Amino acid sequence: MPSLKDLKNRIGSVKNTRKITKAMQMVAAAKLRRAQEAAEAARPFAERMTAVMSALAAGVGTGENAPKLLAGNGKDQVHLLVVMTSERGLCGGFNSSIVKLARVRAAELAAAGKTVKILTVGKKGREQLKRDWGNAFVGHVDLSEVKRVGYANAQNIAREVMAAFEAGEADVVTIFYNRFQSVISQIPTAQQVIPAKFEGEATTALYDYEPSEEAILADLLPRGVATQIFTALLENGASEQGARMSAMDNATRNAGDMINRLTIQYNRSRQAAITKELIEIISGAEAL
Repeated sequence: MPSLKDLKNRIGSVKNTRKITKAMQMVAAAKLRRAQEAAEAARPFAERMTAVMSALAAGVGTGENAPKLLAGNGKDQVHLLVVMTSERGLCGGFNSSIVKLARVRAAELAAAGKTVKILTVGKKGREQLKRDWGNAFVGHVDLSEVKRVGYANAQNIAREVMAAFEAGEADVVTIFYNRFQSVISQIPTAQQVIPAKFEGEATTALYDYEPSEEAILADLLPRGVATQIFTALLENGASEQGARMSAMDNATRNAGDMINRLTIQYNRSRQAAITKELIEIISGAEAL
């Protein structure tokens, strides 16, 4: 049974931990507001750009004149998985959910005889994937020194994956991230960016394009890849802060419950010690 001093030290330690988790929760709440605004502001542009490219792609098709970023290189053997996670932990299951989705996809591809390559963005995803898929790593993007993710960061990642595609080092590129829905809900998402894949039915608008649709698509598709990656980074940023806020709130509550239990145990042990001392004094007095 722990002594009174041990219990008092544990109570003090848990109280200090609660102060830290409470402070982290408040910081995450402040960062969440900015991150959520950035993610929500980027969605209309990304959706509109996707709609324009989808309409153009429907008119162009996947013929010989179609850009390679749309039609592909005719192969489906080498898959590059871009796994986007956070640089820091203490955010609940945020990183694990992304890594789990990437693991499932990698296992499915490997079982189908495909070659899997992994580009990690963020330290935590790389740490979790290193054991099982370390041999598949082809690169890493470190954003630990980036205070606020910008479009330039997305462009750098986009250039890297497009260079791999153009060099024949990857046939299909898929990004993995968490789409922000609410503080307690983030949706693990896998999105194919090369060759461009548009969900839903495309509506062909009655427009005449100058220059040709193929030329416009050839210019838009690289920007589209960068935009999709940028949107994913912003969604991840909001999801990370929401998950951290929720995790730290739970940790603060659990610390409070632990303090209450330890305080009760401390009071009972102290009362037992006082009772024992009184009994010894009374017994000694009666013996005299």
